[in-house]
Amino acid sequence: MKISIGNDHAGPDYKQAIVDYLQSQGHEIFNHGTDNQESVDYPDFGHPVAYDVESKKAHFGIVICGSGNGIAMTVNKHQDIRAALCWTKEIAELARQHNDANIISIPARFTSIPQAVEMVDTFLNTSFEGGRHERRVQKIACI
Repeated sequence: MKISIGNDHAGPDYKQAIVDYLQSQGHEIFNHGTDNQESVDYPDFGHPVAYDVESKKAHFGIVICGSGNGIAMTVNKHQDIRAALCWTKEIAELARQHNDANIISIPARFTSIPQAVEMVDTFLNTSFEGGRHERRVQKIACI
């Protein structure tokens, strides 16, 4: 699977742990994140992830910032993106099952690295249920 990841200065350690895990599982990674804790602007790292998912270069995206909110708001500005802010594996699972989320947003200041890796694993290994959720997901985009 091809996965795009981006992070600001709150998430380089999270990104590295997630990338290491995903690569150990055989996934191809497009890395748009910063590698240090020097202050940067999260939109500069979120938009490339959204573009990768929108263009189908990547199957899914992962974005990380301090609260997870700013970068989620950024990627959700893209028409075909459904980013879910997740802080537990159960929310990550529901984001995929019910909302067909294609990007997971992780709040680095409110989750641990093991939690983040577990959420990503759950997110990527959960399928969209469709059914009654399909019509709701189809109503999300503004057209």
